[in-house]
Amino acid sequence: MANPDPSNLPRVAVVTGGSGGIGREVSHRLAADGMSVLVHYAGNQVTADEIVKSISDAGGTASSYGADVADELQVAELFDTAEQLYGGVDVVVHTAGIMLLSRLTEFNLEDLDRMHRINIRGTFLVNQQAARRIRRGGAIVNFSSSVVKLAFEGYTGYAATKGAVDAMTLILAKELRGRDVTVNAVAPGPTATALFLDGKDQATIDTLANLAPLQRLGVPSDIAEAVSFIAGPARWVNGQVVYVNGGVV
Repeated sequence: MANPDPSNLPRVAVVTGGSGGIGREVSHRLAADGMSVLVHYAGNQVTADEIVKSISDAGGTASSYGADVADELQVAELFDTAEQLYGGVDVVVHTAGIMLLSRLTEFNLEDLDRMHRINIRGTFLVNQQAARRIRRGGAIVNFSSSVVKLAFEGYTGYAATKGAVDAMTLILAKELRGRDVTVNAVAPGPTATALFLDGKDQATIDTLANLAPLQRLGVPSDIAEAVSFIAGPARWVNGQVVYVNGGVV
């Protein structure tokens, strides 16, 4: 029997942070788009496995895999697993990250180092493996943040890590010239996830919700919709930071 034509096989997506609020929605959306999805998790295997079951129950294909995105060997094994399970990698969506907040003058340097390790080193390693392995016609989608532009007080350390993500994204898009691979970042604004809402009182949440002309917080499905577009039909969107924030400026 002849080997199947790879172009007729389902595209394969690796979603880091796939057990998180936005990562969960992205995993579901890409599976609904027909992709086989490897749902990465850092420590929450139970949630990741629930997502895999939900995708499978809906007729999709998914598996879960745990790894530290800042460990080069574990990141390589994550991509090895995707290739072993599904034959290759076409889409990498890097949602994994942490957000620790404080004014610059009071910021704990151990927290800064922790964010640097996960948000910057983690993005670098995931992009490195993605760039080495992703197939022609593929897409790499990083996660930045609208706070890089909005400059909210207390977000100095976090915004600095996401500014680094922006730089990596724009440069990698150029470095992959000739590969037919797009590299972009989405930059969500205030989005109703546990990560964003943690520690905020209702008055703060209401203020943030009113920043957008649409007068609400984003929800994970809003972000997943943009990821689906960039990872799928939007082949002429490349080397961009796409602000997905409802019009917050």
